[in-house]
Amino acid sequence: MSDTALRTPETAQLPRFAWREVSIVLAVQVAVLSALSGRYGFHRDELYFIAAGKQLAWGYTDQPPITPALARLSITLFGETPVGLRVVATLAAAGTIAVIALIARELGGGRTVQWVSAALASLGPFAVAVAHMLSTTTVDMLIWALLGLAVLRLLRTGDGRWWLAVGAVIGLGLANKWLILLLVSGLATGVFAFGPRGVLRSVWLAAGVAVALVLAAPVFLWQAANDWPMLTVASGISGDDGVENRILFIPMQLVYLTPVLVPVWAAGLVRLWRDPGLRWARALAVSYPVVCVELLALGGKPYYSVPLLIMLLPAGVRPALDWLSRGRKASRRGVVTVFGVIGLAMSLVTGLPLLPPSSLNGPVLAINKEPGEQVGWPELTDSVAGVWLQIPAEQRAKSVILTSNYGQAGAIEHYGPAIGLPKPYSGHMSYADWGPPPDTMTGAVIVVGGQPTLSPSLTGCRVVTKNDNGIGLENEEQGTAITLCSGTTAPWSKIWPSLRRFY
Repeated sequence: MSDTALRTPETAQLPRFAWREVSIVLAVQVAVLSALSGRYGFHRDELYFIAAGKQLAWGYTDQPPITPALARLSITLFGETPVGLRVVATLAAAGTIAVIALIARELGGGRTVQWVSAALASLGPFAVAVAHMLSTTTVDMLIWALLGLAVLRLLRTGDGRWWLAVGAVIGLGLANKWLILLLVSGLATGVFAFGPRGVLRSVWLAAGVAVALVLAAPVFLWQAANDWPMLTVASGISGDDGVENRILFIPMQLVYLTPVLVPVWAAGLVRLWRDPGLRWARALAVSYPVVCVELLALGGKPYYSVPLLIMLLPAGVRPALDWLSRGRKASRRGVVTVFGVIGLAMSLVTGLPLLPPSSLNGPVLAINKEPGEQVGWPELTDSVAGVWLQIPAEQRAKSVILTSNYGQAGAIEHYGPAIGLPKPYSGHMSYADWGPPPDTMTGAVIVVGGQPTLSPSLTGCRVVTKNDNGIGLENEEQGTAITLCSGTTAPWSKIWPSLRRFY
């Protein structure tokens, strides 16, 4: 079957894109995110991305290179501040919402459906929280949306040249986060099972595969040369959190986009399956249950499937709007408005830095712990500096600061030079690859956190103080012990492997 033969009159023409309405949605989103990007401070992962961006490589222990490279680009152009770093996060979030509007158009949605889809996709708690800060997920949401759009365009038109775009997006996705393979498997299952299978016979398919392999090759070669550390990290996460992830998986699917939007994405799932005019798009409907089953089997985190939920929203907006226009319209719209306002308030309060940091304890951190991880890093660095000054001045040149995790190391690396602290070291994730202290560093050792103190190679250790963020915020670093050790029993090059941690 030729590519042209796959086209149908019903799908040949699309509504005009709602440039004005969608642009207004994007402008509001960008304005809000930009206005709040300087509130609180860096997230622990952002501090790690900054450090990784200064050590550019084709791969890292726990991630491919795109997000660290974007962090490097953003702070180079806009400054090493939360505002400067988050410019790229804001742009990625806006790009995701624009693509969601294009998906709505691809599914036949008119102007109203397009801008409503964009607005709803930007307002869920998870989407708001991820848009506020730079993370691999921030970038991944854009990449998943782009892949969904490219595949839908391929399936709708039958134009095999879209395989090149599909391959390019998959290749870029593999250079950011390997979770893109979940979406690939879900969409592939849908196409194989329910069609249109004609696209699989296109001569362009091989070219698309080649594009994906070329783009992803440096990442896989780096991982292979370094014994596939990302697989070790993934195995550790599944082993540590797999049971909890499986228990929470279904409940969290109902929460991430707010319960208010569950009927919308559920209607989208049903519509993609039952609407004869969208039969060609069934693969998108099939991909969600396939990805969910895979995540349950692997013990993956529940939020890994959220980008798919967001892609289902555009399919459900038209049925939702039709429902609102039937029957008791006033009462239906009133109920939706009340619950919508409640859901929006929850999204903004839990996802954006609106509250004073001292008010985060309680429901906010119970729903979303990430705001707490953006508070207290300067105070932690000051606590370490206080212990550093207890080391005799003549010993400091040979003394070491050793941290338990990359967040602590990233904070000291960022804030420490201004108050006289040296470069920190850590055995956590890629910090372990960036090297142990030189063997000539035979002075005292400040240990931040508890894990390294378990090493018998550190001697004369005593807890000097515990970190206090000053506002009683119960985040991960509140109460972190800061220990002073007299030295080591062996050169750093010998003990370093025992300090390495993959999760």
